[in-house]
Amino acid sequence: MKELTYFPSEFGSDEYIKYVLDTYSDMLLKLCYTYTKSTADAEDLVSDVLMSLIKREIPFESAEHEKAWLLRLAINRSKNFVKSGWFRHRISLDLDENRAQAEEIPANETVENPVLEAVLSLPEKYRTPIHMFYYGGYSLKEIGKILGKKEATVGTLIARARKLLKDVMFDDEAAE
Repeated sequence: MKELTYFPSEFGSDEYIKYVLDTYSDMLLKLCYTYTKSTADAEDLVSDVLMSLIKREIPFESAEHEKAWLLRLAINRSKNFVKSGWFRHRISLDLDENRAQAEEIPANETVENPVLEAVLSLPEKYRTPIHMFYYGGYSLKEIGKILGKKEATVGTLIARARKLLKDVMFDDEAAE
């Protein structure tokens, strides 16, 4: 077994779990949120991903391998969750109130973020790369590796997503 130098302690220890939580939890939460559009569901998915990491017995080759594994797992779990019958057939009681409560904002003061709403309205094939590029700070090559797509394909998806976002944003402004 290789000696891993990027971890604060040995793989699977409490220190390692704390390191993973501090390093990746926000990124995973934002990624899962782009699929579920619900803070509570995204938190559940991140917990599930982190439990899979805790159960994993094989250490990673590098920090990049660890990050890619976590992202890929979060994407797969989010896709499965959104495809599930439970998710597709449930009824939200009051979306704005639930979102405000989850974000600790008073229900009568919901925050509007037109850019986030526009990104969340994109089809999933565009939403994930755009999120990873702008919110995650990944390069096209890294996104391609994580998603299992060619770098050129990722570039095309991001360009198309930008066009869709531009159309959505300018249509909203013209309507006002």
